[in-house]
Amino acid sequence: MAESESERGGVTLRDGNYLGHALTERIGEFIQIRRDIHAHPELAFEEHRTAALVAGKLRDWGYEVTTGLGQTGVVGTLRRGKSTRSLGLRADMDALPIHEAGSRAWTSTKPGLMHGCGHDGHTATLLAAARLMAQDLDFDGVVHLIFQPAEEGAGGAVQMMADGLFERFPCDAVFALHNMPGIEAGRFVFRSGPTMASSDNVTIHLKGRGGHGAFPHQSVDTVVAAASIVMALQTIVSRNVDPLKTAVVTVGALHAGEANNVIPEDARLELSVRALDTDVRALLKERILALVDQQAASFGVQASIDWRAGYAVLVNTPQETALAADVALRLFGTERVDPNGPMFTASEDFSFMLQRVPGCYFFVGNGGPGTPGACNVHNPGYDFNDDIIAPGAAFWVALTERFLA
Repeated sequence: MAESESERGGVTLRDGNYLGHALTERIGEFIQIRRDIHAHPELAFEEHRTAALVAGKLRDWGYEVTTGLGQTGVVGTLRRGKSTRSLGLRADMDALPIHEAGSRAWTSTKPGLMHGCGHDGHTATLLAAARLMAQDLDFDGVVHLIFQPAEEGAGGAVQMMADGLFERFPCDAVFALHNMPGIEAGRFVFRSGPTMASSDNVTIHLKGRGGHGAFPHQSVDTVVAAASIVMALQTIVSRNVDPLKTAVVTVGALHAGEANNVIPEDARLELSVRALDTDVRALLKERILALVDQQAASFGVQASIDWRAGYAVLVNTPQETALAADVALRLFGTERVDPNGPMFTASEDFSFMLQRVPGCYFFVGNGGPGTPGACNVHNPGYDFNDDIIAPGAAFWVALTERFLA
């Protein structure tokens, strides 16, 4: 693709992986930052080292820096011109409780912890963009760079908002990216409307009467009841949810008993429940509660259910999604941009930010089938693809220039 119309402050928006010489000359610094963060992973609300690194870099580049939002969150603010129009760009910082497989120079130095979802890369990518914005980009307005803790199930977005994120740093729109294994490296994927699923966690406790395996008639068997519940739960998606809509009911764990000749008194099931529609989410809860109660009663077992609402359905707003896709198309060309990608049943707490502010959450390919970048996230062998830092940063700069023109 030829150079775009935008050549401001020495930055030329070119095709593919580059934002002119300003990015190519500096990208090695941010690859090293990414690998340093990877080697020192920190769990939710423990991202003290990462947050200090981020805050220090932003201060060095002239940003107003606020720390401590959502415990360990960081916001870097850059103001230019007179406009009050404002843009929020978000990256997540936390790691996962997974023991990393393989051996690289930047392998996790903390046994049992690793950046298994690429948040190290998301942070480094936004930092790369931050430096270019501060040193090379002219715009009229305010950009807030939001470095969020605790995306992996702990709701860091909610914590930052509870600390006044959008009251203290108003945003007319907010955007975030996530790497996506299995998609060609550097390919951008957008989708308007529902894009990622809600995620609810459910624990089912069954109470029966234990006994000797030789005398089942003297017991109330929780194992048989649990097995029946597992099978019955599968009918909710196939028989209660509209076939044209998406839902997932996964029984990820079933715990009962320890010996083959003892009927256990207790059993426990752990469920993951997902939907891409708020009405379907409500239907799943209604049907699961009713089905478990009635199935348990049919076996003479008592059931109690602990329903823990998780992340909401992530819904991208049409105008902001169209803008982001157009920026990517102008920057990278049609061969590297999918403006109408698929929905995903994974979940993301950026959904809560999008309930407050218009915006778009999109994906950047981490590597296609057969490449090292195709290893899925939350896998011990996963690693972020450093080759996508440059195009990701180029996109952030181009989006900022366009939004705050």
